[in-house]
Amino acid sequence: MADSHHSLAALKRQIAALDRAPARAMLRVPTGHGGLDMALGDGLALGCVHELFGDTGEDGAVAGLALLWAWLAAAGAPVLWLRTQGAARIGGVPYGPGLAALGLDPEMLLTGVMTDDAMVLRAAIDGLRCQALGGVVIELRGRAPLLDLTASRRLALAAEASGVTAMIVRLDATPVPSAAETRWHVAAAPSVPLPGNAPGSSAFDLTLLRCRTGRDGQRWRLTWDGQRGSFGDWVDERHDDGQRSDDRPAPLSGALLPLPAGRPPADHAARSVGGRRG
Repeated sequence: MADSHHSLAALKRQIAALDRAPARAMLRVPTGHGGLDMALGDGLALGCVHELFGDTGEDGAVAGLALLWAWLAAAGAPVLWLRTQGAARIGGVPYGPGLAALGLDPEMLLTGVMTDDAMVLRAAIDGLRCQALGGVVIELRGRAPLLDLTASRRLALAAEASGVTAMIVRLDATPVPSAAETRWHVAAAPSVPLPGNAPGSSAFDLTLLRCRTGRDGQRWRLTWDGQRGSFGDWVDERHDDGQRSDDRPAPLSGALLPLPAGRPPADHAARSVGGRRG
């Protein structure tokens, strides 16, 4: 009996020590935006799940930011974008030359078009287990009841085991409890026009809704620099005469991810894998 009590006490001490063990240090990738990277602890956490939400009409902004973040996380490895046939009909398909204009290699983007959310989530688990990938973008529209806490935990465990980073795009959806490392609200932001009033760099208004390791509610404006391949702080540019950029012509809508609905992919468009097309 004494030996049993001794063994039980030792087991309790071992469990208590595990509970006090420090959390696993996460690898991170800098986004290039100083304030955002500082708030996140040196950058975006890799090998975990991030959720990005957007309102009606913000499809391009949310999907664009998710793809750019997945691209940074992938560090040269392929990125897999999973969506349903309905989402592809509504949002259009990635346009290769447009991706290249953002500084992304269209040949490194794989797209999987599935019949329903259940297939998307099953494919997402398989994708996150594949260490040859660098990132997986999972696009879900509406309530998506299959993405419950249990499903999000499966995604998080698969991402943690492989080191592949997941970006869940939630359009027209309300946040619910999940195993995501971070949760964001994304909206398109005005871009500063280039000379000749040409469209400027892609710009995003970003709100941190939830973060396991930081303070919620913080907001930033990000601009994408395709030449540098990173984000930067939004700069209030001035004319040579000292006038604010606010005095220029009205800012243009942020130039986001090219998704021409109903347009056939160009020769250099992203490759497609997976389910049937509608």
